[in-house]
Amino acid sequence: MTTISVTGHMDLTEDSVPLVRTALDDLLRHYSDDGELVGVSCIAKGADSLFAEAVLAAGGRLIVVIPSRDYRQNKVKPGHSRLFDRLVDAAADVLILPHEAADRKAYEAANTVLIERADRLVAVWDGEPPAGKGGGTADTVLEARAAGIPVDVVWPNGAARTSHDGRGQSTGAHAPRTQRHANEAAPGSAEAGPGAA
Repeated sequence: MTTISVTGHMDLTEDSVPLVRTALDDLLRHYSDDGELVGVSCIAKGADSLFAEAVLAAGGRLIVVIPSRDYRQNKVKPGHSRLFDRLVDAAADVLILPHEAADRKAYEAANTVLIERADRLVAVWDGEPPAGKGGGTADTVLEARAAGIPVDVVWPNGAARTSHDGRGQSTGAHAPRTQRHANEAAPGSAEAGPGAA
């Protein structure tokens, strides 16, 4: 069994969604072919939900982590609510953290749960460094790497974010990639799996 958690950007452009979906499907196929796949996601709009859908499509079990008691009511926008509810219904387990409000502390706690449960982390990430606010994609990648959790970075050619420069382009020049952190085994290799470094 391989447990894979996800972190990633919420603000993917519309054209990026099918690119990221295909990259996630391809990546997860390696793990589902090797045995039972468990995916852990906060199912936020964007990367988290795309990952959750890919886990279910691959026949895996989905574990949902909800950062706070008020998250569904106060943070899930109408355009995402149907997918959010469908993923909650499809989940094998739903963990609602004991925070009353969805704030930075709740998001950081959710990211900690993702890392604690993960054999690997998938990061749908453009490579930008942390913004200094805590709880973001780059922060989670750094936390996972510090904990010795292998990280698969997914950022396919043509992927972009809507929030960087107003035109849907990331301000940094980052190579498209589906890559592993240094010294990490490729999916399906003899060294891949829990504890691979």
